[in-house]
Amino acid sequence: MTSRDQLINAQGQPAFGIFPDGVTELNYLDYDLRSPMDRKRSALAKRFGFNQFQFVSFISPQLIVGLAIVDLKLVSNAFLYLYDPETEAFEEFSFLQPLGMNTHIEPRPNDGNAEFRKGGNTFSIKASRTPGVRKVSVTLAKGVRIDATIDESTSYNPLAICTRAGYQGWVFTQKSTAQVCNGEVEWAGKKYDLQAIGALAGVDWTGGFMRHETFWNWGSLSCLLGDGRRLGFNLAAGVNETGFSENAIWLDGKMIKVDMVDFRFDRYHPDHSWALRSADGSIDLHFEPKGRRQEKTNALIIASNFNQYFGQYHGDIHLPDESIHLEGAWGLVEDHYARW
Repeated sequence: MTSRDQLINAQGQPAFGIFPDGVTELNYLDYDLRSPMDRKRSALAKRFGFNQFQFVSFISPQLIVGLAIVDLKLVSNAFLYLYDPETEAFEEFSFLQPLGMNTHIEPRPNDGNAEFRKGGNTFSIKASRTPGVRKVSVTLAKGVRIDATIDESTSYNPLAICTRAGYQGWVFTQKSTAQVCNGEVEWAGKKYDLQAIGALAGVDWTGGFMRHETFWNWGSLSCLLGDGRRLGFNLAAGVNETGFSENAIWLDGKMIKVDMVDFRFDRYHPDHSWALRSADGSIDLHFEPKGRRQEKTNALIIASNFNQYFGQYHGDIHLPDESIHLEGAWGLVEDHYARW
């Protein structure tokens, strides 16, 4: 089976695997959620146990942008950071809402809306199958504005998978990188035309009944090669690896699966480089951090130690028909611990 209208079947169980044509709806309230001792959980427990987030990046040698909407039910969060590689200017913004107030993420990866609002700060990510776009809009009280469109039509070939998470849970995630985008970012008195600066987009749509305590390392690339082709990847370790992995390379929109990836880095020396190598030999890279967004939260129930670095990749990607050498391509890595 390559695609599904709904992830949860008539018996209340999710379909596990990779879905080349995606999943229309995560009907998570139909899931037969139980305790570790097999006691049926209530509809309220299902609503509060289901976590969702969307992360979007825009990457170019002139501008790095990362933004997210996160709904953990007890608390919701939206953040945005911007980095100018030429001037090394960096600014970040983060907003919290108790009990997910003014936050809504529809459980439909390809035609659903995600919205967050706090005061004069609004985040919106709206997907539409027709005409096949994802619109991103951010307006901050401090004057930052984003109005962008990501092309998810003919060249869109995401990686959509569902994997087990602990004894009773599951996670669905849909990833894509190196997507064509256009629009404008207004920041610090300057306007950036995304198409003019050669920016490419990455999208991470994730939802599920996740492990209560988890961690992951993650790497993402979106770049233009010298011959004009679009190259990107999504690589991860520590999560979504129970039977399947979320590791893939995209070359001009065509997805190529990658085996397990080993991330080697020094957590307590954030300026040191990272090494990323895959078991199948297709990934042989190192990453030089240029800066990071970090946030630590340690509450009674929820905790997060989040470190996302922006920087440059060097090394080689070996594909079936060619090898591609990277020398300073901009991208992201992440080291994240979470309890929710």
